[in-house]
Order: sequence, then C-alpha cells, then structure tokens
Amino acid sequence: MALPKTLQVSCVQTHWAKTLEHNLERTIHYINEAAVAGSRVALFPEANLTGYYFPYLVRLPAQKVQTALNAVCDAAADAGIWVIAGTIQKTANKFLNLAHVIDPRGKIVHEYAKVNLAGRDEKKYCRGGDKLSLFEIDGILCTMVICRDGRHPELYRIPGMAGAQIFFHPSCSSDEIDAVAWKRSSGRAQQPAGPNCQMFHCVANTIGQNPEGNQTSSGWSFIREPNGIPLAEAGYYQEEMITAILDVSRATRGYLKDSMANPPFLRGMWKKAVAEVKKRADIKPV
Repeated sequence: MALPKTLQVSCVQTHWAKTLEHNLERTIHYINEAAVAGSRVALFPEANLTGYYFPYLVRLPAQKVQTALNAVCDAAADAGIWVIAGTIQKTANKFLNLAHVIDPRGKIVHEYAKVNLAGRDEKKYCRGGDKLSLFEIDGILCTMVICRDGRHPELYRIPGMAGAQIFFHPSCSSDEIDAVAWKRSSGRAQQPAGPNCQMFHCVANTIGQNPEGNQTSSGWSFIREPNGIPLAEAGYYQEEMITAILDVSRATRGYLKDSMANPPFLRGMWKKAVAEVKKRADIKPV
C-alpha cells in the first residue's frame, strides 16, 4: 500500500484550567470540526482532558478520567480520524502525564509519558516516562514529546533518526504572567524544531488563566514546515483550531542523517540509540 503524499493536520488550542466535563465537550466538538475541515489528524494540548491545574486534577476519580478518554475514542471512531489527546493519570507510583494516539477505529495504538517534568506541582505529583515516542499514522512514521520535553532535542531527534517525519508537540506553556510574557517575546514558548531536524513540527498549546489569576498560558500554537516556516499559527488568547496540509516529501530529515554520519566516532552510539527507541516504542507507560 502506497503511503499518502500529504497529511492534513489540525492543532486545537484550548483552556488549561477547566473541568473535565468542559474539556471533554470541547474535545469532542473539535474532533468533529477537524473532520468537517477534512483533517486526518486532530492534535490537542497537553492534558487537554484532565487539564493541567493540579489542585483540581489530582482529585479526579480514575474511572471518571477513563470514561472521558473512552468517550474521546468513540468520537474519533465516529469522525473517522486520528486523535492525539492528553491526560494526567494516577498510577501505583505517582501520576503520569500522558499523550494517547487514537486511530480512526477508536483504538489507542500508542501512548507516551512526558519525560522531563516542569513546574512545582508537576514535579511534586508526577514522575517521568522512560521511553521515546515512535508511531505510525497512515503508514507515516511520527514522533511526539510533551511541552517541556521540547527543550530536550534528543527526545525528538533520535526518533527522527529512526525515520519519523512529523513531530507532534502537545503543550501547556503555563507559568506566572511575567514569565509567559517573556516566553512570547523571546520565542521560547515552543522552539521550532524544523531548522535542526527537517521534520514537520505541529504544536497544540493552551490558553487562559488559572482560578487564582496569577498564571496564564502562552497560546501561539503552530504548524511549521521542515525548514521552520509557519504554515498556520494561532493567537495568544483565544480558543481556536488551526489547520495545514503537510507535503510529507518535504520532511527530508537531512540534518538528522548528517548527524548520524558525523562525527564518525558517534555513529555507533546513534545506531544503538535508534535501535533502543524502536525496541521500546510499543511499551505501555504504567
């Protein structure tokens, strides 16, 4: 079966500190909107179902979270598209910050746990994952990190060395208001990955303030070409969906191929790292 030449992706930008019921309603709404727009993939922000507001989410019953995730799977199946959604879930040992890849049949086919934790609450309640992300969408090899992970290029560059052409990046770039303003002005809310790897980079970020009013999120979701040029960008403050068509052939991964070859003394290390990523790709985070 021939691989598709293009892949249409929608990135959804939603609030980070709302209730599970609100988040589920908005998620299902945007799954349907993405399908109507003709997209094959709908990417949602970090923890879009549970939210990232820890005083609320740590009290959520596990079954309630699972029921909401099941409803998203059903919505993906009804719409017939791929969905990447997020939860923060309690395990036997702390919480995991998870991204779930749901196929058009409504089945979760891949899960990734955030590796590098960010912020006081996340570091208090969560633990990091122990694998990198590598999965297929319609036969196209993809990878993913969550928010702060994007500051650690090896987490997406090594899967890129393994063949990934599309880099999905659910995020919740929330912080104190002055810190978010600085992130926006310095371009550090999400750093474009294309210029150092030549993969497509799709970011779904959050917007809005916490109930205390002392934190906000930076918005500015984007879909960028492998050379770093924006194909679509969202605003700073509003809930919205952006959409772009990816010409998969443009994701040449040229810089990654060069990195695997030079300098020669590192070639063996990169090959071993790629093999380990492939071996662990289907391990379920628990």
